[in-house]
Amino acid sequence: MSKSTIGGPAAAQTSTERIGMSARKVHIRRLISAIGMLPVLIILCFAFNFATEGTFFTGQNIAIVSQQAAINTVLAAGMTFVILTGGIDLSVGSMLATAAMTAMLCSVNPTFGAFALPVGLITGIVLGLLNGGLIAYFKLPPFIVTLGSLTAVRGLARLFGNDGTVMNPNLSFAWIGNASILGVPVLAIIALAVILISWIVLRRTVLGIWIYALGGNPAAARLSGIKVPLILLFVYAVSGLLSGLGGVMSAARLYAANGLQIGQGYELDAIAAVILGGTSFVGGVGSIWGTLVGALIIAVLSNGLVILGVSDIWQFIIKGLVIIAAVALDRVRRSGENRT
Repeated sequence: MSKSTIGGPAAAQTSTERIGMSARKVHIRRLISAIGMLPVLIILCFAFNFATEGTFFTGQNIAIVSQQAAINTVLAAGMTFVILTGGIDLSVGSMLATAAMTAMLCSVNPTFGAFALPVGLITGIVLGLLNGGLIAYFKLPPFIVTLGSLTAVRGLARLFGNDGTVMNPNLSFAWIGNASILGVPVLAIIALAVILISWIVLRRTVLGIWIYALGGNPAAARLSGIKVPLILLFVYAVSGLLSGLGGVMSAARLYAANGLQIGQGYELDAIAAVILGGTSFVGGVGSIWGTLVGALIIAVLSNGLVILGVSDIWQFIIKGLVIIAAVALDRVRRSGENRT
Protein backbone atom coordinates (compact mmCIF):
# COMPACT_ATOMS: atom_id res chain seq x y z
CA MET A 1 0.00 0.00 0.00
CA SER A 2 1.49 3.37 -0.98
CA LYS A 3 2.22 6.18 1.47
CA SER A 4 -0.21 8.46 -0.31
CA THR A 5 -2.99 5.93 0.23
CA ILE A 6 -2.18 5.48 3.93
CA GLY A 7 -1.96 9.21 4.64
CA GLY A 8 -4.70 10.24 2.25
CA PRO A 9 -7.75 10.53 4.55
CA ALA A 10 -5.79 12.24 7.36
CA ALA A 11 -4.17 14.70 4.97
CA ALA A 12 -7.52 15.45 3.34
CA GLN A 13 -9.10 16.06 6.75
CA THR A 14 -6.27 18.39 7.79
CA SER A 15 -6.57 20.29 4.53
CA THR A 16 -10.34 20.62 5.00
CA GLU A 17 -9.86 21.92 8.55
CA ARG A 18 -7.37 24.50 7.36
CA ILE A 19 -9.73 25.67 4.64
CA GLY A 20 -12.53 25.88 7.19
CA MET A 21 -10.40 27.92 9.62
CA SER A 22 -9.33 30.24 6.80
CA ALA A 23 -12.94 30.71 5.71
CA ARG A 24 -13.96 31.49 9.30
CA LYS A 25 -11.19 34.08 9.60
CA VAL A 26 -12.32 35.73 6.38
CA HIS A 27 -15.93 35.67 7.59
CA ILE A 28 -14.93 37.26 10.91
CA ARG A 29 -12.93 39.96 9.16
CA ARG A 30 -15.87 40.72 6.86
CA LEU A 31 -18.21 40.86 9.85
CA ILE A 32 -15.90 43.25 11.69
CA SER A 33 -15.61 45.37 8.54
CA ALA A 34 -19.40 45.45 8.14
CA ILE A 35 -19.99 46.46 11.76
CA GLY A 36 -17.23 49.04 11.51
CA MET A 37 -17.26 51.79 14.12
CA LEU A 38 -20.86 51.24 15.22
CA PRO A 39 -19.79 49.75 18.59
CA VAL A 40 -17.62 52.84 19.18
CA LEU A 41 -20.63 55.09 18.51
CA ILE A 42 -22.80 53.11 20.94
CA ILE A 43 -20.11 53.12 23.66
CA LEU A 44 -19.60 56.88 23.23
CA CYS A 45 -23.33 57.55 23.60
CA PHE A 46 -23.66 55.52 26.80
CA ALA A 47 -20.42 56.92 28.21
CA PHE A 48 -21.58 60.52 27.70
CA ASN A 49 -25.01 59.67 29.09
CA PHE A 50 -23.36 58.27 32.22
CA ALA A 51 -20.95 61.21 32.53
CA THR A 52 -23.77 63.75 32.13
CA GLU A 53 -26.12 61.90 34.52
CA GLY A 54 -28.72 61.10 31.88
CA THR A 55 -28.65 64.47 30.14
CA PHE A 56 -27.36 63.07 26.85
CA PHE A 57 -30.27 60.71 26.13
CA THR A 58 -33.02 63.35 26.32
CA GLY A 59 -35.27 63.94 23.33
CA GLN A 60 -34.12 67.54 23.00
CA ASN A 61 -30.43 66.62 23.00
CA ILE A 62 -30.90 63.77 20.51
CA ALA A 63 -32.60 66.28 18.16
CA ILE A 64 -29.66 68.67 18.64
CA VAL A 65 -27.14 65.90 17.88
CA SER A 66 -29.04 64.94 14.71
CA GLN A 67 -29.04 68.57 13.57
CA GLN A 68 -25.34 68.93 14.34
CA ALA A 69 -24.56 65.74 12.43
CA ALA A 70 -26.73 66.58 9.42
CA ILE A 71 -24.51 69.09 7.62
CA ASN A 72 -21.33 67.09 8.24
CA THR A 73 -23.13 63.96 7.00
CA VAL A 74 -24.03 65.70 3.74
CA LEU A 75 -20.47 66.98 3.24
CA ALA A 76 -19.00 63.60 4.21
CA ALA A 77 -21.24 61.84 1.68
CA GLY A 78 -19.72 63.96 -1.09
CA MET A 79 -16.26 63.39 0.36
CA THR A 80 -16.89 59.63 0.26
CA PHE A 81 -17.39 59.75 -3.52
CA VAL A 82 -14.10 61.63 -3.90
CA ILE A 83 -12.01 59.51 -1.52
CA LEU A 84 -13.31 56.28 -3.08
CA THR A 85 -11.49 57.35 -6.26
CA GLY A 86 -8.30 57.96 -4.30
CA GLY A 87 -8.77 61.74 -4.29
CA ILE A 88 -9.40 64.39 -1.65
CA ASP A 89 -11.46 67.59 -1.48
CA LEU A 90 -10.17 70.14 1.01
CA SER A 91 -12.43 72.89 -0.32
CA VAL A 92 -15.85 71.64 0.87
CA GLY A 93 -16.03 74.13 3.76
CA SER A 94 -15.17 77.03 1.48
CA MET A 95 -17.66 75.89 -1.19
CA LEU A 96 -20.29 75.64 1.54
CA ALA A 97 -19.55 79.24 2.59
CA THR A 98 -19.77 80.55 -0.98
CA ALA A 99 -23.01 78.67 -1.66
CA ALA A 100 -24.52 79.96 1.58
CA MET A 101 -23.50 83.50 0.68
CA THR A 102 -24.95 83.40 -2.86
CA ALA A 103 -28.19 81.90 -1.52
CA MET A 104 -28.48 84.62 1.12
CA LEU A 105 -27.70 87.40 -1.37
CA CYS A 106 -30.48 86.11 -3.63
CA SER A 107 -32.88 85.81 -0.71
CA VAL A 108 -32.59 89.52 0.17
CA ASN A 109 -33.09 90.55 -3.46
CA PRO A 110 -36.81 91.00 -4.28
CA THR A 111 -36.25 89.99 -7.90
CA PHE A 112 -34.25 86.80 -7.30
CA GLY A 113 -35.53 85.80 -3.87
CA ALA A 114 -37.45 82.78 -5.20
CA PHE A 115 -34.27 81.38 -6.75
CA ALA A 116 -32.14 81.50 -3.59
CA LEU A 117 -32.16 77.75 -2.96
CA PRO A 118 -31.32 76.59 -6.52
CA VAL A 119 -28.66 79.32 -6.82
CA GLY A 120 -26.93 77.94 -3.73
CA LEU A 121 -26.95 74.43 -5.17
CA ILE A 122 -25.75 75.57 -8.60
CA THR A 123 -22.92 77.52 -6.98
CA GLY A 124 -21.71 74.33 -5.35
CA ILE A 125 -21.94 72.33 -8.59
CA VAL A 126 -20.01 74.95 -10.59
CA LEU A 127 -17.21 75.11 -8.01
CA GLY A 128 -17.07 71.30 -7.86
CA LEU A 129 -16.86 71.08 -11.64
CA LEU A 130 -13.96 73.56 -11.65
CA ASN A 131 -12.08 71.36 -9.18
CA GLY A 132 -12.93 68.24 -11.15
CA GLY A 133 -11.95 69.76 -14.48
CA LEU A 134 -8.50 70.77 -13.23
CA ILE A 135 -7.95 67.31 -11.75
CA ALA A 136 -9.44 65.22 -14.57
CA TYR A 137 -8.28 67.08 -17.66
CA PHE A 138 -5.19 69.02 -16.53
CA LYS A 139 -3.90 66.09 -14.44
CA LEU A 140 -3.27 68.29 -11.41
CA PRO A 141 -3.00 66.60 -7.97
CA PRO A 142 -6.33 66.69 -6.06
CA PHE A 143 -4.59 67.79 -2.87
CA ILE A 144 -3.01 70.83 -4.53
CA VAL A 145 -6.13 71.82 -6.50
CA THR A 146 -8.50 71.63 -3.56
CA LEU A 147 -5.99 73.21 -1.18
CA GLY A 148 -5.83 76.17 -3.55
CA SER A 149 -9.63 76.19 -3.80
CA LEU A 150 -9.91 76.15 -0.02
CA THR A 151 -8.29 79.59 0.06
CA ALA A 152 -9.51 81.05 -3.23
CA VAL A 153 -13.15 80.05 -2.81
CA ARG A 154 -13.13 81.27 0.80
CA GLY A 155 -11.94 84.62 -0.55
CA LEU A 156 -14.78 84.50 -3.08
CA ALA A 157 -17.32 84.04 -0.29
CA ARG A 158 -15.90 87.04 1.57
CA LEU A 159 -15.88 89.09 -1.64
CA PHE A 160 -19.53 88.31 -2.40
CA GLY A 161 -20.57 89.37 1.10
CA ASN A 162 -18.32 92.45 1.15
CA ASP A 163 -16.45 90.73 4.00
CA GLY A 164 -19.50 91.00 6.23
CA THR A 165 -22.59 89.10 7.33
CA VAL A 166 -25.71 88.88 5.17
CA MET A 167 -28.86 88.35 7.25
CA ASN A 168 -32.50 87.75 6.36
CA PRO A 169 -34.99 87.25 9.23
CA ASN A 170 -37.69 86.46 6.63
CA LEU A 171 -35.71 83.76 4.84
CA SER A 172 -38.01 81.80 2.53
CA PHE A 173 -36.23 78.47 3.03
CA ALA A 174 -35.64 78.81 6.78
CA TRP A 175 -37.90 75.79 7.34
CA ILE A 176 -35.08 73.58 6.04
CA GLY A 177 -32.92 74.46 9.02
CA ASN A 178 -35.52 74.80 11.75
CA ALA A 179 -38.64 72.76 11.00
CA SER A 180 -39.41 69.18 12.05
CA ILE A 181 -41.60 66.42 10.63
CA LEU A 182 -43.11 64.13 13.25
CA GLY A 183 -40.48 65.33 15.68
CA VAL A 184 -37.57 64.63 13.32
CA PRO A 185 -35.60 67.72 12.21
CA VAL A 186 -35.79 68.39 8.46
CA LEU A 187 -31.99 68.71 8.45
CA ALA A 188 -31.71 65.10 9.64
CA ILE A 189 -34.24 63.92 7.05
CA ILE A 190 -32.25 65.60 4.27
CA ALA A 191 -29.03 63.99 5.52
CA LEU A 192 -30.61 60.52 5.57
CA ALA A 193 -32.02 61.06 2.07
CA VAL A 194 -28.54 62.01 0.83
CA ILE A 195 -27.06 58.87 2.39
CA LEU A 196 -29.76 56.67 0.84
CA ILE A 197 -29.37 58.17 -2.65
CA SER A 198 -25.57 57.89 -2.35
CA TRP A 199 -25.89 54.22 -1.39
CA ILE A 200 -28.10 53.55 -4.41
CA VAL A 201 -25.59 55.24 -6.75
CA LEU A 202 -22.54 53.53 -5.25
CA ARG A 203 -23.97 50.04 -4.75
CA ARG A 204 -26.80 49.65 -7.26
CA THR A 205 -25.51 51.31 -10.43
CA VAL A 206 -22.76 50.73 -12.97
CA LEU A 207 -21.48 54.20 -12.17
CA GLY A 208 -20.84 53.09 -8.59
CA ILE A 209 -18.91 50.05 -9.82
CA TRP A 210 -16.75 52.33 -11.95
CA ILE A 211 -16.05 54.62 -8.98
CA TYR A 212 -14.87 51.70 -6.84
CA ALA A 213 -12.86 50.30 -9.75
CA LEU A 214 -11.10 53.62 -10.33
CA GLY A 215 -10.11 53.85 -6.67
CA GLY A 216 -9.03 50.21 -6.49
CA ASN A 217 -6.78 50.23 -9.54
CA PRO A 218 -6.67 53.36 -11.74
CA ALA A 219 -4.50 51.74 -14.43
CA ALA A 220 -6.79 48.71 -14.74
CA ALA A 221 -9.83 51.00 -14.81
CA ARG A 222 -8.38 52.90 -17.78
CA LEU A 223 -7.48 49.69 -19.61
CA SER A 224 -10.98 48.31 -19.08
CA GLY A 225 -12.47 51.26 -20.93
CA ILE A 226 -13.77 53.28 -17.98
CA LYS A 227 -13.92 57.00 -18.84
CA VAL A 228 -11.71 58.08 -15.94
CA PRO A 229 -11.90 61.87 -16.58
CA LEU A 230 -15.70 61.77 -16.61
CA ILE A 231 -15.81 59.75 -13.39
CA LEU A 232 -13.48 62.24 -11.69
CA LEU A 233 -15.54 65.14 -12.99
CA PHE A 234 -18.67 63.45 -11.62
CA VAL A 235 -17.36 62.78 -8.09
CA TYR A 236 -16.05 66.33 -7.65
CA ALA A 237 -19.34 67.70 -9.01
CA VAL A 238 -21.17 65.58 -6.42
CA SER A 239 -18.89 66.95 -3.70
CA GLY A 240 -19.64 70.47 -4.92
CA LEU A 241 -23.38 69.85 -5.11
CA LEU A 242 -23.51 68.47 -1.57
CA SER A 243 -21.33 71.34 -0.34
CA GLY A 244 -23.88 73.68 -1.91
CA LEU A 245 -26.66 71.79 -0.15
CA GLY A 246 -24.70 72.09 3.09
CA GLY A 247 -24.44 75.82 2.50
CA VAL A 248 -28.20 76.13 2.03
CA MET A 249 -28.77 74.07 5.19
CA SER A 250 -26.35 76.25 7.18
CA ALA A 251 -27.90 79.49 5.95
CA ALA A 252 -31.38 78.17 6.70
CA ARG A 253 -30.32 77.21 10.21
CA LEU A 254 -28.71 80.59 10.99
CA TYR A 255 -30.83 82.97 8.86
CA ALA A 256 -27.43 84.38 7.88
CA ALA A 257 -24.11 83.76 6.15
CA ASN A 258 -20.64 85.08 6.82
CA GLY A 259 -17.92 84.40 4.27
CA LEU A 260 -15.13 84.29 6.84
CA GLN A 261 -16.70 82.17 9.58
CA ILE A 262 -19.25 79.77 8.12
CA GLY A 263 -17.89 76.36 7.16
CA GLN A 264 -14.48 76.87 8.79
CA GLY A 265 -12.84 73.49 9.48
CA TYR A 266 -15.77 71.53 8.05
CA GLU A 267 -13.48 69.74 5.60
CA LEU A 268 -11.59 68.16 8.52
CA ASP A 269 -14.79 66.88 10.13
CA ALA A 270 -15.94 65.47 6.78
CA ILE A 271 -12.64 63.68 6.16
CA ALA A 272 -12.63 62.31 9.71
CA ALA A 273 -16.18 61.00 9.29
CA VAL A 274 -15.31 59.24 6.03
CA ILE A 275 -12.16 57.58 7.37
CA LEU A 276 -13.79 56.65 10.68
CA GLY A 277 -16.56 55.08 8.62
CA GLY A 278 -14.14 52.65 7.00
CA THR A 279 -13.41 54.26 3.64
CA SER A 280 -9.76 53.77 2.75
CA PHE A 281 -7.70 56.89 2.14
CA VAL A 282 -6.15 55.26 -0.92
CA GLY A 283 -9.57 54.59 -2.50
CA GLY A 284 -11.50 51.57 -3.72
CA VAL A 285 -12.85 50.47 -0.32
CA GLY A 286 -15.60 52.05 1.72
CA SER A 287 -19.24 52.27 2.73
CA ILE A 288 -21.61 55.24 2.71
CA TRP A 289 -23.38 53.81 5.78
CA GLY A 290 -20.02 53.75 7.52
CA THR A 291 -19.67 57.44 6.66
CA LEU A 292 -22.99 58.09 8.43
CA VAL A 293 -21.68 56.32 11.55
CA GLY A 294 -18.46 58.34 11.35
CA ALA A 295 -20.40 61.62 11.11
CA LEU A 296 -22.51 60.61 14.11
CA ILE A 297 -19.36 59.83 16.10
CA ILE A 298 -18.01 63.33 15.37
CA ALA A 299 -21.36 64.93 16.33
CA VAL A 300 -21.72 62.87 19.53
CA LEU A 301 -18.14 63.69 20.49
CA SER A 302 -18.67 67.43 19.96
CA ASN A 303 -22.03 67.46 21.74
CA GLY A 304 -20.83 65.41 24.69
CA LEU A 305 -17.74 67.58 25.20
CA VAL A 306 -19.90 70.73 25.16
CA ILE A 307 -22.31 69.28 27.75
CA LEU A 308 -19.35 68.34 29.94
CA GLY A 309 -18.06 71.91 29.70
CA VAL A 310 -14.84 71.10 27.85
CA SER A 311 -13.27 74.25 26.40
CA ASP A 312 -13.05 74.95 22.67
CA ILE A 313 -9.27 74.59 22.84
CA TRP A 314 -9.47 71.00 24.07
CA GLN A 315 -12.26 70.22 21.62
CA PHE A 316 -9.91 71.13 18.75
CA ILE A 317 -7.14 69.03 20.26
CA ILE A 318 -9.41 66.01 20.73
CA LYS A 319 -10.84 66.29 17.21
CA GLY A 320 -7.33 66.47 15.78
CA LEU A 321 -6.35 63.34 17.69
CA VAL A 322 -9.49 61.61 16.39
CA ILE A 323 -8.46 62.39 12.80
CA ILE A 324 -4.96 61.00 13.40
CA ALA A 325 -6.47 57.91 15.04
CA ALA A 326 -8.81 57.50 12.06
CA VAL A 327 -5.90 57.52 9.59
CA ALA A 328 -3.95 55.09 11.82
CA LEU A 329 -7.01 52.84 11.95
CA ASP A 330 -7.21 52.89 8.15
CA ARG A 331 -3.53 51.87 7.97
CA VAL A 332 -4.08 48.96 10.39
CA ARG A 333 -7.22 47.90 8.54
CA ARG A 334 -5.42 47.79 5.19
CA SER A 335 -2.50 45.87 6.70
CA GLY A 336 -4.90 43.25 8.01
CA GLU A 337 -6.58 42.92 4.62
CA ASN A 338 -3.19 42.45 2.94
CA ARG A 339 -2.28 39.66 5.37
CA THR A 340 -5.61 37.96 4.66
